[in-house]
Amino acid sequence: MLELFLCSMLTIFPDFLFRRFVQGKRLGHEINLFSVWFELRWGITLCLILTLSLITTIFYFHPSTKAATSVFRTVTVLPERSGRVAETYVDINQRVKAGQPLFRLDSTEQEAAVETARRKIAEIEAAMIVAQSQLAEADGRIVQARGGLQQALDEFRARAEVQKRSPGSVAERDVERVRVQVETQQGALDAALASRQSVVAEIEFKLPAQKASAEAALREAQIELDKSLVVAGTDGLVQQFALRPGDVVNPMLRPAGILVPERKVTGLMAGFGQIEASVLKVGMIGEVTCVAKPWQIVPMVVTEVQDVIATGQVRPTDQLLEVQQIARPGTLTVIMEPLYKGQLDDLPQGGICIANAYTNNHEALADPDIGTLRWLGLHAIDAVGIVHAMILRIQALLLPIKTLVLSGH
Repeated sequence: MLELFLCSMLTIFPDFLFRRFVQGKRLGHEINLFSVWFELRWGITLCLILTLSLITTIFYFHPSTKAATSVFRTVTVLPERSGRVAETYVDINQRVKAGQPLFRLDSTEQEAAVETARRKIAEIEAAMIVAQSQLAEADGRIVQARGGLQQALDEFRARAEVQKRSPGSVAERDVERVRVQVETQQGALDAALASRQSVVAEIEFKLPAQKASAEAALREAQIELDKSLVVAGTDGLVQQFALRPGDVVNPMLRPAGILVPERKVTGLMAGFGQIEASVLKVGMIGEVTCVAKPWQIVPMVVTEVQDVIATGQVRPTDQLLEVQQIARPGTLTVIMEPLYKGQLDDLPQGGICIANAYTNNHEALADPDIGTLRWLGLHAIDAVGIVHAMILRIQALLLPIKTLVLSGH
């Protein structure tokens, strides 16, 4: 309507002045309700053409959207395992700090597993003490076997020397018996040495490995026990938290609630039409007015233009892709931030806004080699941006009235 009014001042109004003062036709006589088209056809036709051209120019070079919002993330409160709630520590809409306990699951089984792992470690440590005693016993057996071997060797050498000096003085059977006794004592010494080696291997390798495994099992059991206590991962506000002792939670089927992290709004995500893809650039100046900030215009700047359209994404499935199903007119996602810090601090997270972006041809106009027609065209494009700025301010003025009065609430 504003564009039509402005264009009529350049077309219909001059046509009427020509008819009135040059041709002498009077309003209400020659120019009346039935003859207005015939008398003012040139002005009306030019007005419609100019209005359409102006609207197209404004909305193309200075895009606008009502799909602008301060998006925020939420953290689902989920335990890492299923279980029955034993105790809760927070209520709905309670602010929490990172690491603050939220609720605890029943941990009887996990506590038993931890105690079992500790008992296993104590058992292995006791086995180490026993192994040290066995090592001392093996050392004693070695000393005993070496003494018996030395005694048998001395007796064998003595009998062998006597047999050598006076053959027949010692019975061959006695010499053979002493030789067998030496071999027996040598076998006993080898067995004692092997037994000691076995005890040493158990002390140095087997028992430490068993203790390490038991300690790993204890850590695993402790981790499972720690999972029973669910804490806040970040500062925020707990929402939809209705757990009570006795409830069963499951990380796959039933979350415990939602944690909304605390942060101030630092930017908006806006969705512009795809036709604006060649116009929207990083660094463009814009403006927004939000429902939660009535009668306020906040200057913005475009900080990021997403180079993909969300509706065109493809995920692997067991069916062939039908392009017609995804060929929906998706929007071009643009990130806009306040030109001055702190201007959106009081905007609630998730607030809805109306956003404008304005094309700026200042650098192109500063080019000394620019042509006259291009200079005039770029000046005209920049100048008509004021129309969109006026429309945004009218929307900001009427938004509370439309929301509170005309919406029927």
